[in-house]
Amino acid sequence: MGVAITLRGLTHTYRTSDGPLTVLGGLDLDVADGGYAAVTGPSGAGKTTLLSLLGGLEHPQSGRVEVGGQDLTGLSGDELAAYRRATVGFVFQHFGLMETLTAAQNVELAGTLNRSSPTERRARALELLDAVGLAERAGHRPSRLSGGERQRVAIARALVNRPELLLADEPTGNLDDDAAAMVIDLLEKVRGEHGCTLVLVTHNRHLAERADQRVPLDRGHLIPAVV
Repeated sequence: MGVAITLRGLTHTYRTSDGPLTVLGGLDLDVADGGYAAVTGPSGAGKTTLLSLLGGLEHPQSGRVEVGGQDLTGLSGDELAAYRRATVGFVFQHFGLMETLTAAQNVELAGTLNRSSPTERRARALELLDAVGLAERAGHRPSRLSGGERQRVAIARALVNRPELLLADEPTGNLDDDAAAMVIDLLEKVRGEHGCTLVLVTHNRHLAERADQRVPLDRGHLIPAVV
């Protein structure tokens, strides 16, 4: 289960105190159904904005964003929310876990969006925590988990609604090398087992080289491959 991505002429500009700042400038990009793309580039290259547009967190200002044959460009706020629930799983650098909830409760919370029953949500959360190797840590709060374990909980949470598109924004940025490798291994395993399309933002060149497709950005433009 995955989705193909098509971007055409994608342009996005923010207003700043110094004037307009264009972070994506007419970007064209294709990612295959079930593909694995690594987006790289310096700060300000447009990486996070690209993920926000793919995830339906922002409206594209110009151009076309098509995911799984669905054009996101003209969708309303409610329609984008429905798209996120049905299609997208997010993994962020800073985990985003609720400190007052256990690992299982953090994963369950994401399941409330699909209106499943409490029993179904609990079973799904425990199933996913087992899949990421944290079955014995299900009752622990984030403060009792390592950084790598917290990111694995975040991955489990992202998978609750069986997304077709998994977006990971610097998921190893706060981790040491061993934990980072474990998280990337897990994301690749999830993609292989579930067939979802994976788009990863990373500053780590070695991690990016593991992807099927590399998307190097600079100031919102795709850098041509050097032959």
